Amino acid sequence: MVADRLTDGVRIGQLLASEVSGNRGRLRDLALADADPDVEPTADGALAYRIVREGEAGDGDREAVDAVDSALVAEAYVHPDRVRIEFVGGDADSEADAVDSSESSAAPDLAEIAAAAADEAGLRVRPKAVRPPRTLVFVEDGAQVKRALPVLSAVVDAI
Repeated sequence: MVADRLTDGVRIGQLLASEVSGNRGRLRDLALADADPDVEPTADGALAYRIVREGEAGDGDREAVDAVDSALVAEAYVHPDRVRIEFVGGDADSEADAVDSSESSAAPDLAEIAAAAADEAGLRVRPKAVRPPRTLVFVEDGAQVKRALPVLSAVVDAI
């Protein structure tokens, strides 16, 4: 049995990035954007990379990824001892339109889907009360990286 746990936030973030970018299964439509290979962990969390839908971004054109907010799935922030994944709930404009359109109200709440999947996977979860709403999922050691993948899959399936 392994006595040591991987609790270096930067290394956990690298493992997660590797799993996302190397996955050719259900996560094949996801890509990394705005990656900072020299990110330094902070107590509040430093943005390491964004996880986006590759189909929305085209052929890896980072400017297109930045311009298309709907392509953003999550952001990964590194802390000294963990990674925080912030799943984006939806577009604030579409929430305002949801009152007027029954079609918009049928859109899935990605923040809630991420929260349910993370809770089922045994990861620590917390909502973030901002517009658009976000769900925070904490990956606190290297072994939990594999548990975060079904959360990403659930969100991709809902998109």
